[in-house]
Amino acid sequence: MAINLQKGQRIDIGLSRISIGLGWHPNEGTGSDFDLDASAFMIDETRQIIQEQFFVFYGNTDSPDGALHHTGDDPTGGNSADGDDETIQVDLTRIDPRVKEILFVVTIHEAISRRQNFGQVRDSYIRIVDDSNGNEIAKYELGEDFSIETGVEFGRLYLKDGKWKFEASGIGYREDLAYFLSKYFKGQIIK
Repeated sequence: MAINLQKGQRIDIGLSRISIGLGWHPNEGTGSDFDLDASAFMIDETRQIIQEQFFVFYGNTDSPDGALHHTGDDPTGGNSADGDDETIQVDLTRIDPRVKEILFVVTIHEAISRRQNFGQVRDSYIRIVDDSNGNEIAKYELGEDFSIETGVEFGRLYLKDGKWKFEASGIGYREDLAYFLSKYFKGQIIK
C-alpha cells in the first residue's frame, strides 16, 4: 500500500532501484500547451551540483555514474491519460559517492512568455515506484496553494546515516530553470 505524503514528510526508501514519476494535467482552455520539465540536481554536501553532467534533464538524460536516467521530455503533459508524464529512473547503488542529495524540480517551459503558472495545472504529483515490481511506494500530490509559481521543488532524495530517504518538499518559486541552475551550480551549463 502506497504512502500518501504530506509536505515536509520523510520516508526511508529501503530499495536500490526506483523510478521517480511526475505527472500533471493542464486545465482546459488555458491557451498554449503546458510543457512541464522534470529535472534532477545531484548535489554534494555544499549543496552544489558536483559537475555539469550531474544535472539530469531532457537535454542530458543520463548521469555519468549511470545512477540516473531521464526517460524523455513530454512537451504537452499528454504522454499518458492516467500515468506519469516524465520519469527519472534511479539506481541508488550507482550514485557517485560525492552526491549526498538529489533534488527533483519541475519547471514550466517558457512560463513568462506563455503567461503560465502552476495555478493553471491540476493533479500535479511526484511518486516513487519500486522498479522490481512496478508498485507505487509513495506519492506526494501538489496542493492548490501554487497559484503564481512557475517552478516547484517537488521532493528530494537524501543520504542520512548511510541510508537514502525521501522528503516531499513542495516549495514553489516564481522562477524558471535558470534560477535553479544558478542556485545549485556555479559553472556554465552548455546546452
